[in-house]
Amino acid sequence: MLMRKTARITKQSSRSLAFAAISVALTTTLLGCSDDKAKQQATPPPAVSVFNVSTKEIGNYREFVARTEAFQEVKIRARVEGELIERHFDEGSTVEKDQLLLRIDPSEYRSTVAKVKADLKSKIAAASSAERDLKRGREVASDGFISQSDLDKLTTNFEQATAAVKATEAELEKAELNLSYTEIHAPFTGRIGKVNYDVGNIVGPSSNELAELTDVDPIYVSFQVEEGDYISYRQEHQTSESNPQDVPIDLTLKLPNNSTFPNKGVLDFADTKINQNTGTVELRAAFDNPEGIVMPGLFVTLIVESTNKKELALIPQVAVQENQQGKFVLVVDDQNKVAMRIVQLGRRINAMWVVESGLEAGEKVIIEGLQKVRQGAEVKPVEKQVDPTTGTITSKANS
Repeated sequence: MLMRKTARITKQSSRSLAFAAISVALTTTLLGCSDDKAKQQATPPPAVSVFNVSTKEIGNYREFVARTEAFQEVKIRARVEGELIERHFDEGSTVEKDQLLLRIDPSEYRSTVAKVKADLKSKIAAASSAERDLKRGREVASDGFISQSDLDKLTTNFEQATAAVKATEAELEKAELNLSYTEIHAPFTGRIGKVNYDVGNIVGPSSNELAELTDVDPIYVSFQVEEGDYISYRQEHQTSESNPQDVPIDLTLKLPNNSTFPNKGVLDFADTKINQNTGTVELRAAFDNPEGIVMPGLFVTLIVESTNKKELALIPQVAVQENQQGKFVLVVDDQNKVAMRIVQLGRRINAMWVVESGLEAGEKVIIEGLQKVRQGAEVKPVEKQVDPTTGTITSKANS
């Protein structure tokens, strides 16, 4: 009897201990869930940097590799031989039109001019004497005092004397021209380069160029267009003016350091034939270059954009991501929730992408904190600005 009672007590105690353990476990679980929920409610949404989307007028666009050329360029050479005795400019400086640049020793040429002038006076005197003789001969020939043969000789002497005067006048003109060549003047305003001969050197027509003068305002930019594109354009604009400057395009120049030249260009020239070796047509643009920043011989990028433009959104490159669906951005809606937008991108303009579809002006795209968020999550947007050229992100309060 005692053994049965002891066994009953032992079973009851086991059931009590098991119930107590289950109660403790359930309480712990409930408390844990309550704590997690409290933590989730207490955690603030993550802060992300956003960029307010704006639009800009943008047209059809294409880039060409191009080469800059001087508007005018001349190699200065000596046209007469002699010693170089003067130089009136600094290498690399700007010289004005008609400015004296170099002087060749004029002594020999002045002497030649003086000699020819004296010879001309003698020839003129001889011609005057022959003219007087002919006049007297004609007066007495009618009275029979001289024969026709003598009169013919007087006529011949006069004509020869007159011809000698003309020949000497031409010789004087050449001598004076050679004397003028001893002074070399700038044919136009421009920058002059390195001098190849120092003062004291003997120079002449057979010498190399003395220096090179270039005019870079405006600066020319030459580029090539494929024959197919050129023909298509001509077919589309058959009724337009033939003057290249009337073509409705905007021309922008990007320099080798990736900076954009501030002045806009105009189409200046289109070749009249196709280059059979390359299958291209050569075109040329002109850009005002008063500061001389753009030099001849540079490889540059010529940006051609149509004047028929439409408003398109611009977003920073850092906002763009890509998955199997294509390129997309994350935006923050009016409820501060993250949403994904599939976008169709156009060209890049420095640090910005042109968005052809998928975004509208005023939407906020995430540019920093992308790794902390997912679609549908709540966030705290902090609006910032982006430098469109460098892509640098700065606080709007510091702008």
